Amino acid sequence: MYLRRHRRTANGFTYEYWTLVKSRRTASGPRQHTIATLGKLPGLDEAVHAGWESLDELLEGRSPARQLELSGTSPVAPPLWREVDVGGVRVERVREFGEVYLALSLWRRLGLHTLLQELIPSGREDVPWERIACLLTVARFCAQPSELGVAERWYGRTALEDLLGVSWDRINDDRLYRGLDELHAHKEQLTQHLLKRYQSWFGVGFEFLIYDVTSTFFEGQAKGNLKAARGYSRDRRPDCKQVCIGLVVSPEGLPLAYEIFAGNRNDVTTVQEIITLMEGKYGQAQRIWVMDRGLVSEENIGFLRQRNARYVVGTPKAQLRQVEKELLEEKDWTPVREGVEVKLLPHPDGQGNEQFVLCRSQARREKEKGMLARQEERLWQKLLEIHQRLEKKPAPADGIERRVGKWLGRYPAADKLFEVEVRLNEQQQACALSVACVVDRSQWARQAHGAYLLRTNCAEPDAAKVWEWYLQLQQAESAFRCAKSDLSLRPIFHHKTERVEAHILVCFLSLALWRVLEQWMKGKGLGSCARQLVGEIATIKSLDVVLPVKTTEGVTEMRLRTVARPERLVAELLQRLGLHLPEQSRIVENAVANVVEKTGV
Repeated sequence: MYLRRHRRTANGFTYEYWTLVKSRRTASGPRQHTIATLGKLPGLDEAVHAGWESLDELLEGRSPARQLELSGTSPVAPPLWREVDVGGVRVERVREFGEVYLALSLWRRLGLHTLLQELIPSGREDVPWERIACLLTVARFCAQPSELGVAERWYGRTALEDLLGVSWDRINDDRLYRGLDELHAHKEQLTQHLLKRYQSWFGVGFEFLIYDVTSTFFEGQAKGNLKAARGYSRDRRPDCKQVCIGLVVSPEGLPLAYEIFAGNRNDVTTVQEIITLMEGKYGQAQRIWVMDRGLVSEENIGFLRQRNARYVVGTPKAQLRQVEKELLEEKDWTPVREGVEVKLLPHPDGQGNEQFVLCRSQARREKEKGMLARQEERLWQKLLEIHQRLEKKPAPADGIERRVGKWLGRYPAADKLFEVEVRLNEQQQACALSVACVVDRSQWARQAHGAYLLRTNCAEPDAAKVWEWYLQLQQAESAFRCAKSDLSLRPIFHHKTERVEAHILVCFLSLALWRVLEQWMKGKGLGSCARQLVGEIATIKSLDVVLPVKTTEGVTEMRLRTVARPERLVAELLQRLGLHLPEQSRIVENAVANVVEKTGV
């Protein structure tokens, strides 16, 4: 669900408002449905007179201004009157405020600042390491790809100098790199702290654990990283070295734990390590693990059974052959969503402790049908080109076989539907190709479009519920998309093993901030599209208003640092979140600009 702006003009007046919209897939394509209209909020025009000196209270969700109002004491500061030359008023030092203020609010409300102050005691450093860790996480939340860019450009463009109390000249890339080194040692304490916060805020339990693996690649040789290696790249960068990341999330999408593996590590081999890690944190219990088919093997299934763990996992596509009869039968199907049906099946081998859930989706069927058709067309075109060239000029058979093998490997789904033979002439050179379509394979591929099989040892009689459990796997996939697209997890520019692990830890903390924001939005009825909310709040800027002030000694300049008043729709979002901005200006400079001589000349 996401927020949509609306603008309507009636009787010469323009009205703007928000609606909460949900996107749904239908047979005719995606359609948007309005869930709720966010009307005018009471008290929107009431100013919250909190100054810059109250930033700690505001960032942690406490508003001293409202507390004063309840006690009957007016929080409004006495007016400060000056005679100003309005012709000389100007604005300087415009800074990005809204996005970093939101990220810093999440950081402090999670209590990460107090935790790191305890974990990293103050020493001889000029800037506390807790501030550096906060800066690194906030920068990643704002999609800054490198520490060098943060130090040289981004930090000076934001209001973090005012919010963190650290001047820009104290922020450099070396200090940020050392901050990564300090943060790296406290991974376990940070994850444990986040888990306690999830439980206290959202009531998160650990009956379901969702596990998936992704990869992220390096720019450069990465010779100093022991885990950097070439492997299957989900980022379509097989030319780069990479590391693999195994992530465990809750059904709400909140990140719980992660591990870093070598870039050439097979996904299946990571499962037992992750299960052992999570049992060390929460004990050995009969919780339900949800995993994709790429992580499933008989060895892993046996490992889960030994630990009395339950599981809902995907199965390889080839296993559909075992339930071909049930797939083609049009009975006992239960609709669970528009265009999606499921059917509960016993284990094909008669094992009573397992059952299968057969699923078929109309939308997935159309997608797989189109993908296969494109692969068939492209593969056929490449084979036809090779055949036509051979008819004009024969070539060595070895080279042609390698070329055919290359294109068959490029289109693996269509490869199974064709049998290709290289014909030889009297000189034992390739002179033509013989291509035959395997009818039974082609027919089965079309029958299996949109179907998939789930495997579970849960004694759940409702197939729809098992299917919903498996659907929670989308939370892990969504977390990976968020980390890569919104938080700039990729590419990695660090080469040392410890720095790379610290970089991924910062991305993990930023992902926690992002997911907590989504839960915060859901609780306030603002949907779950954090990307749009962050974009709206990012429009808020801080700035300095320079006022030429007349005094008895001449003309001086008064510099007032303030936060620009957000537009009305953005103010509505802030009020729903309970997020207040410092509205009182702060005098930051009072320098003499021009002194008028008493002679009046």
